[in-house]
Amino acid sequence: MSEESDSLRTSPSVASLSENELPPPAEPPGYVCSLTEDLVTKAREELQEKPEWRLRDVQALRDMVRKECPNLSTSLDDAFLLRFLRARKFDYDRALQLLVNYHSCRRSWPEVFNNLKPSALKDVLASGFLTVLPHTDPRGCHILCMRPDRWIPSNYPITENIRAIYLTLEKLIQSEETQDGFPIRIKAVHVVNEPRIFKGIFAIIKPFLKEKIANRFFLHGSDLNSLHTSLPRSILPKEYGGTAGELDITAWNAVLLASEEDFVREFCQTVPVCDSILGQALPPEGLTSDAQCDDSLRAVKSQLYSCY
Repeated sequence: MSEESDSLRTSPSVASLSENELPPPAEPPGYVCSLTEDLVTKAREELQEKPEWRLRDVQALRDMVRKECPNLSTSLDDAFLLRFLRARKFDYDRALQLLVNYHSCRRSWPEVFNNLKPSALKDVLASGFLTVLPHTDPRGCHILCMRPDRWIPSNYPITENIRAIYLTLEKLIQSEETQDGFPIRIKAVHVVNEPRIFKGIFAIIKPFLKEKIANRFFLHGSDLNSLHTSLPRSILPKEYGGTAGELDITAWNAVLLASEEDFVREFCQTVPVCDSILGQALPPEGLTSDAQCDDSLRAVKSQLYSCY
């Protein structure tokens, strides 16, 4: 008899237990740090994350969610809440604001977030519109490669590209070393082979960006040597003057498709309307109201459509 059969045969069934003997509901898995010593030091210096206080801080945020946003339908697992604390350098109030905005965005943009799973985006993945390069940069940052020329509007709507971007970012932040905002932090945006008109468009929108964000955009044109001052050739595919071989989209697509169950569990479950996000409760003092959030999201969506 197999080990699995032995285990099932010798374990008492739930039906055979009395009401007082029923096992307690399973607790969510506790947090286990996977950061290297160097990253722990970096997190302490840049994010104010102290390992000895980490779980205390997570519990503090969990308590705030339960008290101030009791109708917020969200995971309260250690690892999930830690994303938001890191994204806001362990400022509890700002972390809670980010968590509320995260869920409000998901509710307000159903055409992006409903049924968000890799198998629903096979056309985008196959097109090569975006992928993640296999090598990180010298700072350990992952490199997301987007190629707008691969999108053929007659094949699928632009929202499918946005869904694929979000899906990729969600997968990347499952790894602790990439967490910092989105909760994720964009360190730099390098644009190559952009048409001349793009520089004019960017000059118009740049004043509306935060200075910190605007300074992270680099327009290289056809000058790949300029790109290589920031991203070494050894980690780039030959399409961008690198020595890491041809750009291969299959490996990252396989990673996403292998995560199908995770995304189904997170984005494809039916949530009753009365339990969604904030329900009828008012947001905590200082937090953005639903109406304000919806208005701002509509504006963002308009800008995205216009840009594309």
